[in-house]
Amino acid sequence: MTTSAHSPVPTIVYPARLVRTMDPAVPTAEAIAVRGSTVRAVGSVDELLTYPHAVLDESFADAVLLPGFVEAHGHAGTGNVWQGTYVGFVDRTDPRGRFWPGCRSIDAIVERLQEAEATLDSPDTPLVAWGLDPIYFTEALLSADHLDRVSTTRPVCVNHASGHAYTVNHAALAACGVDATVSTIGVGRDSSGVLTGELHEPAAMALVADVAGDRGLLSVDAESLRIYAQDAVNTGTTTVTDLGSRVLMDDAGVEMYTRTVGEDFPVRMDVFHFGGGSGPVSTTLDADARRLAALREASTEKLRFGNVKLMLDGTLQGFTARVRAPGYFGDQPNGIWNITPEEFHAAFRTFHEAGFLIHVHCNGDQATQLFLDTLEAVLTASPRPDHRHTVTHSQMSTPAQYRRMKALGACANIFSNHIFQWGDQHLDLTMGPDRARRNNAAATAERLGVPFSLHSDTPVTPLGPLRSAMHAVTRRTMSGRVMGEHERISAESALAAVTLGSAYMLRRDHEIGSLEPGKFADMAVLDEDPLAVPPEEMDRIRIRGTVVGGVFHASTIPTDTQ
Repeated sequence: MTTSAHSPVPTIVYPARLVRTMDPAVPTAEAIAVRGSTVRAVGSVDELLTYPHAVLDESFADAVLLPGFVEAHGHAGTGNVWQGTYVGFVDRTDPRGRFWPGCRSIDAIVERLQEAEATLDSPDTPLVAWGLDPIYFTEALLSADHLDRVSTTRPVCVNHASGHAYTVNHAALAACGVDATVSTIGVGRDSSGVLTGELHEPAAMALVADVAGDRGLLSVDAESLRIYAQDAVNTGTTTVTDLGSRVLMDDAGVEMYTRTVGEDFPVRMDVFHFGGGSGPVSTTLDADARRLAALREASTEKLRFGNVKLMLDGTLQGFTARVRAPGYFGDQPNGIWNITPEEFHAAFRTFHEAGFLIHVHCNGDQATQLFLDTLEAVLTASPRPDHRHTVTHSQMSTPAQYRRMKALGACANIFSNHIFQWGDQHLDLTMGPDRARRNNAAATAERLGVPFSLHSDTPVTPLGPLRSAMHAVTRRTMSGRVMGEHERISAESALAAVTLGSAYMLRRDHEIGSLEPGKFADMAVLDEDPLAVPPEEMDRIRIRGTVVGGVFHASTIPTDTQ
């Protein structure tokens, strides 16, 4: 808002059914006062109307206002993958509000792909789909043979829900020159050594890059940023991350972000440079760090550069996460390192010494151990107070590892959505009942004083901080089992985790995460108070939209689907 010297900026007083601030000093209020893009005060309506140039606005009089939710592990590819065909097991609603029923069988996947293939004009255009969850199909895995039923001439590439694997047809393998002689780790074979069409982790997935195209969760363009932003509005999220951008070393990539995420963009976005674990590690780490430092200086209130993501291992449900003894439940081989320990140390040291915040993908506890060993070595050589480096996912981190995180000043971004999405599989197939109960141990992190948040890893699971909070509170799997009742946390703690907790590990808790004077006026506008409904109903609360910097943005999700 611009005003002349004779037109003072008004203080807009918004009464609400409840303002829940997440500030222990003033936890609730009946109204909030906003001046420009920031919070002026919270309190009673009568009190706030005493502020100079106060104006009453009853737009939210029957709503519940919370700090805008903060998603500290998401991907702008959320907007991109929906340009492909969804074939996941669970029902999903896309950011435009379209409902996609889950594909509950391999035949259902093939049928949906056949329908999509019939809509393509050019016979040379690859068919790209996403959301596949092979672990749900225990009798058989989707294979190249199944996808040949879709087409024997057109390349077909199906991205797994995790983003860590593809399944492709024989036409795709042939188009990319992949045959039985390939030796890349992660290429799937059956018991006879025949290629199955599965390609696990970045090195193997890169073999079919020419047909996979730019529909993955790490692919981003201006339209995908806008779709991602609307998904944030629909879920009450006012700050998101693009946790792993591969285009920041390219001027055109940076320009795409800066051109798109302007003053009118409906969400704040923190873009993390993918510094290692998604392909060959850069041979110019020092130069990369200098470029990131310059980009950081170009950050705006809506667009933030200067953070780094590194990826150590794969996924539990794909059996590519690196786990310590006693290993996987069925004694499957250990997972895949996506970066060598030596490369990881070099990248971590470089970006740490340059002053960047580093979030490291660690699904298995062996990956967490390498993170901690590296962090200790780097801090010993180059001490840095208040670094807030983060174990992201932290799925199998142990109590001893959480104690060490606390000692080293690290944070944990916990993948609570995994409990629902793959909890049954962790209990029965991947980790077994005892270790699965310890999975995504938010209560342990809280008890030991480790700063933590909860995330969706969207589009791996649906963006929705209220849903992430609910899963941490209930720890219910898809079948309704409770996976580790003693790792449940309270609804209050879960809400704190998706507001101030996430803001803290993005180093933004001084400006977002709670409704306090001087912070940005970023709010989620809800129909109900999340702490006044049963925990299992938190994700059913209707979200009307968000306020970002004092500006309201409306949800596009129809009322009857929320």
